[in-house]
Amino acid sequence: MHIKELKNCTYLICGAGITGLAIANELVNRGADDILIIEKEAYSGAHASGRNSGVLHAGIYYTPDSLKAKFCVEGNRLMKSFCRLHNLVLLETGKTIVMKIPSELDRLMELKKRADSCGAYTQIIESKDLTDLEPYAYTADKALYSPETAVIDPKQILQKLVEVLLQSGKVRISYSTSFLHVKDTHTIYTSRGSIAFKKFINAAGAFADKVAHSFGLAKEYKILPFKGTYKKLKKERDFLVQGNIYPVPDLRNPFLGVHFTRNADGNVYVGPTAIPALGRENYSFFAKLGPESVSILYRDAILLLLNDSFRYSAIAEIKKYFSQHFYESAKTLVPSLRIDDLEESQKVGIRPQLVNWPQRKLELDFLLLKDAESLHVLNAISPAFTTSMAFARYAASLLES
Repeated sequence: MHIKELKNCTYLICGAGITGLAIANELVNRGADDILIIEKEAYSGAHASGRNSGVLHAGIYYTPDSLKAKFCVEGNRLMKSFCRLHNLVLLETGKTIVMKIPSELDRLMELKKRADSCGAYTQIIESKDLTDLEPYAYTADKALYSPETAVIDPKQILQKLVEVLLQSGKVRISYSTSFLHVKDTHTIYTSRGSIAFKKFINAAGAFADKVAHSFGLAKEYKILPFKGTYKKLKKERDFLVQGNIYPVPDLRNPFLGVHFTRNADGNVYVGPTAIPALGRENYSFFAKLGPESVSILYRDAILLLLNDSFRYSAIAEIKKYFSQHFYESAKTLVPSLRIDDLEESQKVGIRPQLVNWPQRKLELDFLLLKDAESLHVLNAISPAFTTSMAFARYAASLLES
């Protein structure tokens, strides 16, 4: 896109991941025109949106008063409808959540309670019934079955959304265009010059806090990145998993634990970890490290000292760098798993976890901040892909208010 075309717009969206694209699509559906999306990468889905597990969540884990709970069930339905409409991959495999030890029953029942509150259909099943769904899975007593959980291809959905938006004639997307700073009330400066707007939507993912800071908002929030790495089951052993097998999580933390997912590509992935990373795009050991890495390391150290649940989770996750520890975590779900069944995978993602720094607390929900000209979507972490289309309706309504 030539720079002359970037001079002004009605709606300016920063970020062409699933959140930005879904909001643009909702605005088009409401009759909006003259929408410009800027994206610092050369394509959509280079980061979290294109690197997630591909699981379409059903609304099980979230407290009833949260935005995640409010939008997950409807988001699941809308995303499935979008996939069916455009003949995209949709594997309605369901999910089982199993107990590693009998004392996890209270937490399993809490998940059932939360699912009921969200309007998500789930069933408590006995261990003997689990074998009909996942013959090689183990549960200590009961399990929770979610038939509405599905598997999609995130990159395929992103590509189709881009296609739909461009065909509407109401949306322009400028790739390789980075947000730099706010110039004035209705203008930002980018790597390709200044852009004037009437409304600005910050959907910048891992950098959403920095964009919000430039607008003078969210100064109390900082990002702590966590690296999600995966292993893969060897093809000759992937019969061990039919769909999705998850553990009962520690509900004090935002991470779901190592689990098994039969993905859209037919492979069974095991993971992810949630290992503290030193950069917002630190996918490999030394990649994308910089001056901010020192600040991130400092924040990790402070939380290790002051936040008990963070310390417990961080230490447990760091151990999963070692294959034996990763294997032992996975084997509790599928006892027939052998360590040589696991092979390395190139699949890796970063979870840009928002932290309320004055309170030294990890934010467990999405966060929206709004002023007269801008709307900022912060902490768009799992299940942000699932909720995106329902969440976009909420965001669009806020823009109209």
